[in-house]
Amino acid sequence: MRRTDVRDGGDDDVEAVLDELYALPPSEFVTRREERAAAARTARRADDARRIHAARRPTLAAWAANLLRRSRPDEAERFLELGRALREAHATLDPSGLKELSAQRRRIVSELSRQAAGLAREAGHPLSGAVQRDVETTLRAVLADPEAADVWATGRVESTLTPPSGFPAGAATAERPARKASRTPARAPSESARKKDEPAERRAERQRRLAEARKAAREAEERLRDRRTEREDAEAALRRARGHRREAEERVSALEEQLRKDRAELERAEREQGEAGKRHRTAADTVARAQREAEEAAREVERAEKGAR
Repeated sequence: MRRTDVRDGGDDDVEAVLDELYALPPSEFVTRREERAAAARTARRADDARRIHAARRPTLAAWAANLLRRSRPDEAERFLELGRALREAHATLDPSGLKELSAQRRRIVSELSRQAAGLAREAGHPLSGAVQRDVETTLRAVLADPEAADVWATGRVESTLTPPSGFPAGAATAERPARKASRTPARAPSESARKKDEPAERRAERQRRLAEARKAAREAEERLRDRRTEREDAEAALRRARGHRREAEERVSALEEQLRKDRAELERAEREQGEAGKRHRTAADTVARAQREAEEAAREVERAEKGAR
């Protein structure tokens, strides 16, 4: 549902505006966002205006993923449930359930990405192969990462979501060693135990470095999105200025054309006036001549009459 303003309804109105924005094609996002933010500022809702203005334009792949979430709500809910089941299977190390759910994952990700491509095509924005692969990547992230699932569930994905390299083991697997330790007395680790722990420590260190790298990548991606948004805002302002210039040029052109026509009309009127002046002078001369002849004739008559008496 499209809204024409931001009323004094609080967060619900802002949420509705954000839902509207992320339902729009990316090409319309920035212009509509600025309209909604301006409406909020006019209504003296500065916090709402800041929230709206902070919204980032989605990539084409993110928009297609959002479109899928909104257009296929029932399938999306089943997909989110599949993700929860997959993560639970990883957490509980259930090989049989994991194998079955993984097969479902591949089939459903492929099918849903095709549906997203079809919906985008129907909306007038066909996806390239690379963009459709980004949609698949986002869907895999939704299955693997609960945070990605939460973002997609809102229908406000901004860019391609990246799945983790592997599912976390989860609380269930962490509890089993603790229970086992409670049943055996604490002992100093043997040399062989320490050697076994070394790979685990290296894995933990790699995971720590990987987490830091991912955090840095997310921050870099956020900065990139900000810079892109600034560029898009500048491009939108430039497009508006160019549009205003075109409109002004069209008005000037129309006025110049009208002026040209008016000048031609003035020239015709001046020529007609000159011709009419000539005719008027000729007629006046003719009248004067006729008047003189009439007066002369009258005097001739008068003289004749006097001679006759």
